[in-house]
Amino acid sequence: MSVFAGFEHVVRENEPLAGYTWLQTGGSAQYFAEPTSAEELSGLVQRCRENDLPVHILGGGSNLLVRDQGVEALILQLSAGIFAEITVNQQSIQAGAGAKLGHVISTSVRHGLAGLEQLVGIPGSVGGALAGNAGTLGGDVGQWTHSVTVMDRSGDLVTYNRDDLRFSYRQSSLDDPVILQATFELEDGNPEDLTKRLQTLWIVKNANQPKGNVGTACAFKDPHAGPAASLIEQSGLKGTVVGKAMISEENSNFIVVEPNASSDDVLQLLETVRAEVLKSFGVELELSLEIW
Repeated sequence: MSVFAGFEHVVRENEPLAGYTWLQTGGSAQYFAEPTSAEELSGLVQRCRENDLPVHILGGGSNLLVRDQGVEALILQLSAGIFAEITVNQQSIQAGAGAKLGHVISTSVRHGLAGLEQLVGIPGSVGGALAGNAGTLGGDVGQWTHSVTVMDRSGDLVTYNRDDLRFSYRQSSLDDPVILQATFELEDGNPEDLTKRLQTLWIVKNANQPKGNVGTACAFKDPHAGPAASLIEQSGLKGTVVGKAMISEENSNFIVVEPNASSDDVLQLLETVRAEVLKSFGVELELSLEIW
């Protein structure tokens, strides 16, 4: 492990990645690290730059598909507590990128801060939510983001303020190797009212997607032509199976896999859906899943 000499205590080789993803498929990471401090993280990022090695951040794994052949890169997981801290200061919440988005939402509601509750039910980490501007019909994470601190390719910290950031539908301008933390500016609200709203939104969210987390993933972004689920269902694809991967019977924009499914099964199913929707409606679906 000469590339990461001196980091043997946090870097592992050939780490299986399937267990870190909701789809539970895919191969191993060439290198995998869980740094315990910002200094270690910076050192790892710098070492990757020196050796021309790609860096990927692994969050909750809810929208990730790892290819069966694995990933030739350093996979970083910000699992240490220092990367998941959540603090409240008047109308703002600062959250580490490793914090679960759900924890940030529940913290905001508990402190009577409104805005983020509309994102209830979106899985994954704060960092992943920011990178892909996670959202619902009620809004997205970008509209509440005041600032974001990242680590650039040199291992240095950079803070982007609101005017520096660009958010659009399921996209953001954040393309640095590591998102470290964000500050959200929220609105005053009543904790009791917010809790009731949160519970209602949670019930609605759960009613419109497959039950359980493991073995499921949302497949496509909604195009301008309408919800991806509707286009897929109208194309006659609900319940379509490739190998051990299937289009969900409950929500056609979800992939459901059986145990021991392969990532190739999922990839073939995704291509089948894209081709059929393009043929039926002339709409080219864009993946919501990130593929490594």
